[in-house]
Amino acid sequence: MSKPRIAVFSGPTATIANSAPLVTSNAARRRHGLPLLTGADGEPIAVDVLRPQRLAAPITVYVEAYTAHPLEVDATELYAAPDGWLDEAGTFSETEPAGAATPVFVVELRPEDGLVPLPYLARQADGSAWEDTTAYPFAPQEQARQTFYPDASRIFEEIERLGIGGDGRPVALTSVADFDFVRAIPPGGWKHGRAEKLRSDLGQGDIEPEVIGEDFFGYYPHHLHREPTLRNLARATNLVQRTLDTGDYVGAQWLEGSPTTEETMYWLNLLIDTRVPLVGHSAQRPHGTVSADGDRNIIDGVGYLVAGLALDAAGNDRVGAVMIVDEMAYSARDITKTDARPGGYQVTGGHGGVVADLGGGGAQLTYLPDRRHTATSAVRLSELPTSVTGVTGAVGSITTVEVRVKDDTGDLLAEAMPQVTFTKFGRYLPSGGIDPDTEVEVLTRIEANLAGAPLSGFVAEGMSPYGTTGPANMAALHRAVFSGMPVVRVGRGNTGGKAYDGDPLTIPGNNLTATKARILLMACLLRLGALPVAADPANPTDEDRAATMAALESYREIFATH
Repeated sequence: MSKPRIAVFSGPTATIANSAPLVTSNAARRRHGLPLLTGADGEPIAVDVLRPQRLAAPITVYVEAYTAHPLEVDATELYAAPDGWLDEAGTFSETEPAGAATPVFVVELRPEDGLVPLPYLARQADGSAWEDTTAYPFAPQEQARQTFYPDASRIFEEIERLGIGGDGRPVALTSVADFDFVRAIPPGGWKHGRAEKLRSDLGQGDIEPEVIGEDFFGYYPHHLHREPTLRNLARATNLVQRTLDTGDYVGAQWLEGSPTTEETMYWLNLLIDTRVPLVGHSAQRPHGTVSADGDRNIIDGVGYLVAGLALDAAGNDRVGAVMIVDEMAYSARDITKTDARPGGYQVTGGHGGVVADLGGGGAQLTYLPDRRHTATSAVRLSELPTSVTGVTGAVGSITTVEVRVKDDTGDLLAEAMPQVTFTKFGRYLPSGGIDPDTEVEVLTRIEANLAGAPLSGFVAEGMSPYGTTGPANMAALHRAVFSGMPVVRVGRGNTGGKAYDGDPLTIPGNNLTATKARILLMACLLRLGALPVAADPANPTDEDRAATMAALESYREIFATH
């Protein structure tokens, strides 16, 4: 009987796909006469950190019996005899010798058995110890190793090999599902390329030398932190859609940095035309460190997908994209990160958002969002037109231009990705007037958009929940509207109510956060294009106002239902 198959996508700056720096152990330092690692007391550390590594040859190991738990020795009468004993000289015997001897179990460890925790023995090229992931503090990329994994395959392997289920048995991953590991916007990359194909590359082929900030995006070492662009998001969107279009998968997992997973998952929730569940995961602590939360999140995501918890009677996803963290499944639309600790996630908008409880007592669906998503989304890839109208030029001489959104294969074009920026309300500004010319940030952004972003718009984070900002700011934003750039208003922070429909020239952002409203406005611009342009955006006519309000209706409908 075939197992279900899950696609696992690697996203950027992902703590869940990150590990602590590989630091040379004292075992290696003693061997090579290097300064030892010391503790807070200045003395050499008593034990070495063990890192998962592969054996090069089989080895026989004698394990002291009854040492897996401090109270094993208190119940030796319940155990079968050990495999043998080691006398004081270290000689093994299957029968207990006279005198002092240590009972042992005998095991042969083989390379094919998988990873084994061992001291880290590698040193730098000059023979010195590794103290961090770089050769020296603030070393350039050429002298820096990577802590992030290029895809999730090693993480899944370590979970199965080293993780322990609550029942004392191995964690079931590959026994319940097959996995394809896909590098969408990976956090780690092959700086020297890779000639052999990855296990399941889905047409990605051999890997050419990759460049940080172009092909992969990590945040450690911190001075080499790089962020992905709209171009990377477009490429990843196409890759996710093509992967799920194969029909081979019961669902997908997306791994990304905890501050931003909520944005990407909401984007995929809007753009990806699929009837299988999309699950996002993040972590607040790196893989392999004390109390790392990411492994548990991945395990719960596999369980959510394999159990079909999100499916309706016809086998279609009825929930939409979710984030599964801390044994909870949150609607991607309604979650935000609030702190860098496990449990540091919160439902936003004040109207629910926890869709499933994956904790003790069995997984249970708890809430169904009444929002359009994935296969029913009005802005999914298959619903986007081939081209829309954009705006270009300069203030006073704005013209419209055709913006091609998709190529002939239906892929989203990176150059079409919209530019949506924020403006935020705060009281006690230098001037309390109504002159829009004082809003230099908004007006400068309008000029920049016209010069280089034919699809563009604004999100105004105003008073909560109304979404209103100061008079001068709103007047400047109205100029943006009549320059073809839609404006969405939301309440600031984690608003608990819906933005008021008090301005017919802007879009009420419902109960979305500003970040989520930006994602939805980007998707809307790809579907609907720019607004009509007034001959004089600073002095629109009644006809201009009527045309703009009519065009905004489609935007408003999408914001009310997504």
